[in-house]
This record gives sequence, structure tokens and C-alpha cells, in this order.
Amino acid sequence: MYVMQDEAGAIALMIVSLWCLGSWPALFNLLERKGRIPMHTYLDYTFANYGVAVLFAFTLGDIGPDTPEAPNFLTQLFQENGPSVAFALAGGLALCLGNISLQYSLAFVGISLTEVVSASVAVVLGTTVNYFLDDGLNRASILFPGVLCFLVAVVLGSFCHASNVADIQAKLKAADASAQTLEDNGSSFKNSEASAPLLINHPSNLETHSKYCADPETGGSAATGAEYFESLESHRAIKVKGKSVLFGLGIAFFTGLCCAAFSPLFNLATNDQFHLLKPDVPHLVVYTTFFYFSTAFLICSVLVNVYFLYHPVLGIPKSSLSMYCQDREGRHIAVIAGLLCGIGNGFQFMGGQAAGYAAADAVQALPLVGTLWGIVLFREYHGSSGKTYSLLIAMLFMFATAVVMLVASSMPRDGSRT
Repeated sequence: MYVMQDEAGAIALMIVSLWCLGSWPALFNLLERKGRIPMHTYLDYTFANYGVAVLFAFTLGDIGPDTPEAPNFLTQLFQENGPSVAFALAGGLALCLGNISLQYSLAFVGISLTEVVSASVAVVLGTTVNYFLDDGLNRASILFPGVLCFLVAVVLGSFCHASNVADIQAKLKAADASAQTLEDNGSSFKNSEASAPLLINHPSNLETHSKYCADPETGGSAATGAEYFESLESHRAIKVKGKSVLFGLGIAFFTGLCCAAFSPLFNLATNDQFHLLKPDVPHLVVYTTFFYFSTAFLICSVLVNVYFLYHPVLGIPKSSLSMYCQDREGRHIAVIAGLLCGIGNGFQFMGGQAAGYAAADAVQALPLVGTLWGIVLFREYHGSSGKTYSLLIAMLFMFATAVVMLVASSMPRDGSRT
């Protein structure tokens, strides 16, 4: 069994994990906007994610010496470690429910705000619990100021989102007013092909056209801002028009609670802080815990998503197992998302076992990566005001500071076996 005991190596794993875990929700959001049924995406993602856990177990978890203190993966499958297995299974269930709710929150409030709310709840609660479970393993003088930075980032993120919503509403009103003026003058883009090129390229209309008529995803100029959002609503899988933003925020908060629970449960499974195992039974190694954790994730995901195939919500089209098997459009993207999540989780757990799970919760700074994807891939802040950009930069800075501080609080776990 491969054992990660080097603090520098653990920090490197956390950084890679941060990028992986911050990237896969962007792929979910992309597929949902293109109209792929979320249950199809989630099932593909689940099977790929489980494949990573199995690979970790039979490679890193089953190489090297097999000792009584640190048994290999196959050896542990036949040991009496029921209480630890129960914690691992509970952690997998928590993460599965959190990730299922996350994909719906992405549709309602976007990737940036979803990850700000859910990750911040996860960090504040999960990091605090992990700190006490690890008996103060991390440097509290650095750890908790880092948690405070997350809270500041949350406040900045909420102001940033509110400012961006106001910018979007202003852009849509300006687009509608511009379209009405063109109609009144008999020069509508739709009704006058000859005059359209002149209007678009006229200096007085060029800025308005580039700001309000560009497709936020493609950069094209086929529709006004209002028409783009109508088009997005008609093509996307989850219908959000007329739904309350507070409903989406509530889903994001529930996601955060689930994500706050899975890391401490994984910690309890690997370190047995409650001393539930018999004295002669070794703790679960991180790879065995990851395997049980992912098995519960798989079972929960299949049950919930198969149910939603036949009983969809939020305007999602009804589907079936046969339709899922035939739906290959975007499957490779969903599989990549599952691989990223599996690798990210595995590296987070390996880093947490080596340097403390409270420090490893730095990888929950998903908004740092997710917001970058929101800017680059979805252009969520396209054409926003200077105020919005200032708040966005401040939010990203606070998240980056929080990540650095949480990682800096890490300390090697004495006598780490896994």
C-alpha cells in the first residue's frame, strides 16, 4: 500500500484536487445548458467516478508491504471493521445527495454563486468539525483566520451576484429599448436585411450591439440579450424561468450541508476517533474507505437518478433506462467530469490523512476555480459594470487567501499509517 506521509506531497495533492473538484461542475452546467437530461449526465459521471475509486483501491491500495498495522485493500475487505465501514458509507451518501442537488442549483443561480454558497458552508462547518476530530492537528492560528476569509468571500460573492443581476437587467432593458427604437424607425434587424449591416457597424450602434446582442456562450450576434435568455430557456434541460432565486440558493445551501458532512465522516472512518473498533482491528486505510465511500455513492446515485428518469421534476423531459443507454451525446464530457471528481476526492483524502482533514478542506474552495470557468466558459460576467468586476476580483482574492492559509495550517500526522 502506498502511504503519503510527506507534507509537501500532501499539499501538492490538495492543489491538484482543488482544480479537479472545481472543474467538474462546469462540465455539468455545460451539458445541462445544451439540453442533456441531468440524470443521464449524472449516471455517466457516477460510473466514471466509481471506476477511479476501484482503480485507487487495486493499485495504490494494494501495492507494497501488507502489515498488520497497515493492511492492503484486499486484506481489509475481510476484517471486522463494521463501524468504520458505516461511517464511510454515510459519507458517500452525503456527497451523492450533495452533488445531485448541486446540478439543480447550477441551473438556478449559475456556477459562480452555487459554488460560493455551497463551498463556504462546507468549509466553515466541515473544517471546524475536522479540526476537533483531528485533536487540533492543524495550526488553529492560521486555520481559523483562513475560515474567516471564506466568510468574507461569501459576503463579497453575494454582493457580486446582486450587482451582476442588476447589470443583466439593465442590459436587457437597453436591448429591448434599442429594438423598439429600430422597429419604430422601420429599421428592425429582422425586417430589413439590407439595412442591418449598416446599423450594426454604425459607430452609434456598435457598442450596444456588442454588449447586448452577443451570445454569452458563443460570442455570436444572432440574437438580442433578451432573445438569448429565451433561447437558453427553451434549449436547457432544467427550466428555471419564473422560479425563485431563493429556491436555487436553498438548494445550494443544502449542497453545502451535505459537503460539510462527508469529509468528517470519512475522517471518522479512517481514524476511529470514537474507538468503536476492537483493539486488535486496524483502522481502515484511506483507499479502503474511499472504496466503501464510493460504493455508497454509486448505489444512492443509481437509485435516485433512475427514479427521476421516470418521475422528472422542474420541467425535465421524462426518460427511461433504454433512452439513457442510447443517449451518447455529451457522454464523454460526463465521463470526464466523473474522472475529475474521483481523482479530486481521492487526492483530497490522501492529503487529509497525511496532513489533516481540516487543511484538506481547502479543496472546497471550488469558487476559485468554478468562477474562472464561469467567466471563461459561460461568460457569466460578460459586459458587467466596473462595480461588479471590482467585487469579483475581491471575492477571488479572498478565496485565494483562504486556500493559502488553510494549506499553510497543515501539519504531518504523527504515526500516519494511511
